[in-house]
Amino acid sequence: MTQASIVPDFFLFGEAPQAVGQRFLHLEMLDERSRPNAWNIRPHAHGNLSHVFHISAGGGVLGAEGAMIAFVAPCVVLIPVSVVHGFAFEPETTGSVLTLSDAYLHDLVQRDPTLAALFSRASTVPLGEIDLEGQLAALGRELTWAAPGHAAAVEGRLLCLLVDLLRRSRRQDAERAAKVGPPVELLARFREMVEARYRARIEVEAYARDLGVSMSRLREACVRVGGAPPSRLIQDRIILEARRALLYSNMTIAEVGFHLGFHEPAYFSRYFTKAVGMSPRAFRDAPNGAGAQEWGRQAR
Repeated sequence: MTQASIVPDFFLFGEAPQAVGQRFLHLEMLDERSRPNAWNIRPHAHGNLSHVFHISAGGGVLGAEGAMIAFVAPCVVLIPVSVVHGFAFEPETTGSVLTLSDAYLHDLVQRDPTLAALFSRASTVPLGEIDLEGQLAALGRELTWAAPGHAAAVEGRLLCLLVDLLRRSRRQDAERAAKVGPPVELLARFREMVEARYRARIEVEAYARDLGVSMSRLREACVRVGGAPPSRLIQDRIILEARRALLYSNMTIAEVGFHLGFHEPAYFSRYFTKAVGMSPRAFRDAPNGAGAQEWGRQAR
């Protein structure tokens, strides 16, 4: 079962996939695609593009990999490459969409690794004092010009915009942690570590050791803030990736297991079955892609 049969893989929404240039950058008004689609963008993915949605008025709900995230203007919605996402916008929501190629983002991250955090997951960032509308307007003007220094000016404005968003995102994280206390910060560090290591099949004790905390303190933070013990949060991340691979890739079930660090296909099948309530084969072969259909219903 191919990814295309489950969830559309677009270039820009509604357009067939295509190769993009090393420094592809595109800017358009939000309602160019949302208005013709009655303000509902069905779940889809982009194999080589990331998005910055600037919401200047209105709001809506983002569905990203099963999570539902409400947002309200003025804010930014960040969508990393390959994340399955859809929108239910409030009618007449306005703003713009900046799209950049994964190759371009990778090049920027190579020069400043801190930028990677901005696209580590689908997220929203309230704008606060940032004049993103002005920055995007200036970037849009540069994109239409061919004056001397055009390429340098485009990249300079893009970098300033991304750095402003990164700093605002970090302030938001710090403000949230200050309101709730150290457990939130510890959980955020744990989740970041899990994201980097979940395929390695590391025991919870190793996570606690590398975080410099006791097992009891890590468990307390996970249960209090995350609603589940650390072992469950690790399992949830593994199962999320397994679901993605089973629904949206051509990998065999054994290959999915190897991809997730399981050296025995039978062990992966037992692990998945215990967590999900059905075998990987049954999950993949559910009529009409039942797993993906449920995600689509939630996103509407």
